[in-house]
Amino acid sequence: MRSFYFSLSQLLILTFAFPLGPVVCVVPFSNEEEVIERANNVKYGLAACVWSENISRAHRVAQRLQAGTVWTNCWMVRDLNMPFGGMKASGIGREGIEGSIDFFTEKKTICIKL
Repeated sequence: MRSFYFSLSQLLILTFAFPLGPVVCVVPFSNEEEVIERANNVKYGLAACVWSENISRAHRVAQRLQAGTVWTNCWMVRDLNMPFGGMKASGIGREGIEGSIDFFTEKKTICIKL
């Protein structure tokens, strides 16, 4: 099922919600600063997508997005060895190879004077 939202009020509500399901918000913007500020002005940060013909711009924007995974010119391309996890209210820590070891391990330091 695909969802399309066309009114500004629906779009604003949706961009601050945490919808489950494939939903895309397409919002016009004037410059990079504006779109980065809007994208980061939510309490969630699991994943984001950047679509651009300009790879330098894509790298610059992706670096500044507060999301655990940023796909560039693609979506859901993932190797299970890559770290996966969110920022902000979308989770703490990372899963996937080394991230899983750290996340699921309780580290302890024991000091003994002999």
